[in-house]
Amino acid sequence: MNLSERDKLYNWHPYTQHKTAGGFPAIVKGKDALLWDENGKEYIDAIASWWVNPFGHSNKIIADAIYEQLTTLEHVLFGGFTHDKAVLLAEKLLSILPENQKKLFFSDNGSTAVEVALKGALQYNYNKGIKKTKIIAFEDAFHGDTFGAMASSGISFFTEAFKGSLLEVVRIPVPTQGNEEKSLQALKDLVVTNEYAAFIFEPLVQGAAGMVMYSPEVLDKLIAICNQNNVFTIADEVMTGFGKTGKTFATDYLANKPDMMCLSKALTGGTIPMAITTFSQEIFHGFYNDDVNKALFHGHTFTANPTGCAAALASINLLQTDEMQNNILRINTQHLAFEQKIKSHPKVKITRVLGVIFALEIKTENKESYYGSMRNKLYNFFIENGIILRPVGNIIYILPPYIINNSQLEKVYATIEKALEIV
Repeated sequence: MNLSERDKLYNWHPYTQHKTAGGFPAIVKGKDALLWDENGKEYIDAIASWWVNPFGHSNKIIADAIYEQLTTLEHVLFGGFTHDKAVLLAEKLLSILPENQKKLFFSDNGSTAVEVALKGALQYNYNKGIKKTKIIAFEDAFHGDTFGAMASSGISFFTEAFKGSLLEVVRIPVPTQGNEEKSLQALKDLVVTNEYAAFIFEPLVQGAAGMVMYSPEVLDKLIAICNQNNVFTIADEVMTGFGKTGKTFATDYLANKPDMMCLSKALTGGTIPMAITTFSQEIFHGFYNDDVNKALFHGHTFTANPTGCAAALASINLLQTDEMQNNILRINTQHLAFEQKIKSHPKVKITRVLGVIFALEIKTENKESYYGSMRNKLYNFFIENGIILRPVGNIIYILPPYIINNSQLEKVYATIEKALEIV
């Protein structure tokens, strides 16, 4: 049996109905924007392996940093100890984050980064004797698969089986063009009740919803409403962080900064699982007390893993190079040119571009389900043609590694044009 067949015997994959799923390509090698399976077939990784790999596969700079760290100190518990790479990474991150971010809490992935933020908001109020137990989130949000993150997410089939076991979360409309006032009013109506600890959002782009975009101006207004009513704001930058929107963080487009930020995915350049939740000094002080019971009792075995920290430091240094910044601009220019070409296609409803993110919606008579027949047909077409794209219902998006070259991008664009002819 080959790897794909052996995999099917043993492994339970994410977001997969195994009764109807076929075999999966077994990837054995990656370099830059390319992956190769066990049969030697080449794929262009046009979504950076779920948005984590901006600097390409098998990046030597990050690999060397990991090797050096592994041969120095691979791991030490962070409960009761610290180490140089955690301190250096904290200093590095705080130098590029919004100025109001002062404290870092390490965890393992995007979902746990969100859990830490939610617990921070809820316990802050509990520590002060304030009863605020509800959270505000956008419709169609996605914040992860652990329980607090699920509760904050608005894509129902991800959470339907667990809805009786989740935090109480109330959703407001996404402030897309034409819906701004509706969203603002909905938030105003909620915050005045004094029941809500936090408002969590994906800044400017809702990733899993299909790269749905809204303006920084309206998000500034939403944050201002929360600030005026003592509701904490949580920016989930797990997807948008580290250059995806054209700036280092999506919140860099804002005048009003969030109280907390959630980071993961591209944090370590797609190498080692790691996440960080950042906090304002005010929130940290809500836990700073002689009473040990007011501490944030949350932790993970591999919290602030030194090897992950070394990878993150190398990754951030790469992001800040002129080469990577120019690559982000180049990809954005290519996306905008493709948008001009494709937006008038008779099967295209609308296109969206921000930074290295490109999305188009295909015209449909009825709303396409998230994993419906159109999505599956498109996904299989792309894989057959050596392109890794994961459509969301009737939405095709590109979010490539920054080192993808123009000819590879042109192949992705051309394959999308061909895909429009089969739907």
